[in-house]
Amino acid sequence: MSEQPLWTLRLDPSEVEELAARADPEGPLAGVRFAIKDNIDLAGHPTTAACPALAGKPAGSSATAVRLLLEAGAVPVGKTNLDQFATGLVGTRSPYGACHSVASPAHVCGGSSSGSAVAVASGAVPLALATDTAGSGRVPAAFNGLVGVKPTRGLVSNAGVMPAVADLDCVTTLTRTVAAARPAIAALTWADPDDPRSRPTPPRPPAAVAARMRVIAVPDAGPELDPPHQEAWRAALDRLRGVAAHVVPVDVGPFLDAGRLLYEGPWLAARYAAVGRYLEPDGPHLDPTVRGIVLRGRDIAGPAVFAGFERLAALRRQTEAVWADVDALMLPTTPGHPRLADVAADPVGVNARVGTFTTFANPLDLCAVAVPAGERADGLPFGVQFVAPAFADAPLLDLAAAWCGEPVPAPPAAPGTTLLAVAGAHLSGLPLNRELVSAGGRLAFRARTAPGYRLFRLNLPGVPRPALVRTGDGPAEGIAVEVWRVPHQAVGALLDTVPAPLGLGQLGLDDGTSVAGFLAAEHGVRDATDVTAAGGWRAALAARR
Repeated sequence: MSEQPLWTLRLDPSEVEELAARADPEGPLAGVRFAIKDNIDLAGHPTTAACPALAGKPAGSSATAVRLLLEAGAVPVGKTNLDQFATGLVGTRSPYGACHSVASPAHVCGGSSSGSAVAVASGAVPLALATDTAGSGRVPAAFNGLVGVKPTRGLVSNAGVMPAVADLDCVTTLTRTVAAARPAIAALTWADPDDPRSRPTPPRPPAAVAARMRVIAVPDAGPELDPPHQEAWRAALDRLRGVAAHVVPVDVGPFLDAGRLLYEGPWLAARYAAVGRYLEPDGPHLDPTVRGIVLRGRDIAGPAVFAGFERLAALRRQTEAVWADVDALMLPTTPGHPRLADVAADPVGVNARVGTFTTFANPLDLCAVAVPAGERADGLPFGVQFVAPAFADAPLLDLAAAWCGEPVPAPPAAPGTTLLAVAGAHLSGLPLNRELVSAGGRLAFRARTAPGYRLFRLNLPGVPRPALVRTGDGPAEGIAVEVWRVPHQAVGALLDTVPAPLGLGQLGLDDGTSVAGFLAAEHGVRDATDVTAAGGWRAALAARR
């Protein structure tokens, strides 16, 4: 591999050894060397954000993320190159030089966390801190065959990080495996009083977040990809069918529309507010593309800012419907892998296209993990990403591990609980779901029934309810259900609220197992309406509306 400008600063070996000697030998990251993207503070050293004019002032203290890794026993070895002021997804916008993919000196390595990605992919370190506002951790992960974890916004502190878009910035990790990322993310997750945007991990996940992710969405129309990427994407879809229990096509248009807002309106103005003061006067220390992009934010008027917020709110509402029935969304991380020459010819257009599938995650408050997905026919790395709602980080990491063929930890024991399948008004987001949640229930996984069940809409007063009936002639693909883990005593209380003809029985699932569930006998649905064709109660309600 040709020599790359991946470092903006290498720590003196004596300092590294001193830090290693002070590291906790019992820490979860004891002795692990790590690199730090140079928009994250390391005490005693400057934070340049790839702007040489900032190289003269050392940071007085380390960023919270760096401090937490140090407390876990990890040892920093240097700071890494990036697209200047973390503005870019290609890794070429730096006065320190452009990095390239470890697989090809002619192709970009991705950015803005370019140096951090190359440091890990080249074997210089097993772990690197990055940031991801629009995909800056996931894109270089894809272009270098790495795992890039972008947590839910606020789970990892941004204190001591030079902002790009403060409301959207995330400190992320780059590693070669999911197993290497797990202890780092665990060490970094902390509600930091010094970061006004920090958020604690909720004691219970949101109701619609399943402990085990089995139902994965993919675009219902083929994404527009370069031909080598298209072939690799088809292979990834085939591979997904061996990882997921069910693959569901969905409309990703509103997600992509939300992503396009990131370089418009309030968010471009936010970039100018963060770093605009460093862009005047012009000089050789500034990347001209970065300067031109960020200065546009100076002229965005207040009404345009609020119009952008309104548009994002509308798109967020449109995307929420997807998460009612699926656990995660799989997308290509990028639509192609551009060459350095392509970026030189069209630095703004090529960069914008690279972020097609990554820019929406933070505006929509989603978590994401980029994972390797083999190689293209030309030998370049290909990557996909799994995206899920906020605070679905733990099960999303398990899904990423399953994709990578790594061990998935067994779920913790839950004595005193039972699995209960629901098919109607108790589904997450529907009127009676609060009864499950208030009883201490947790969504275990989404599933479908075994073949042979039919779904009927009951003619009952009050909240609309369905009934599952095992008729023997139901569809082979089954009926959509959710399986909840609930305390034993809650099952009896729930049963008392269920009207006839519903009762509790054993319900067969698509994986060959059976759990308790609410069922009815055929004679109880003689006056009911058969809605089996909808495939599930939520779809039946939507069709009726």
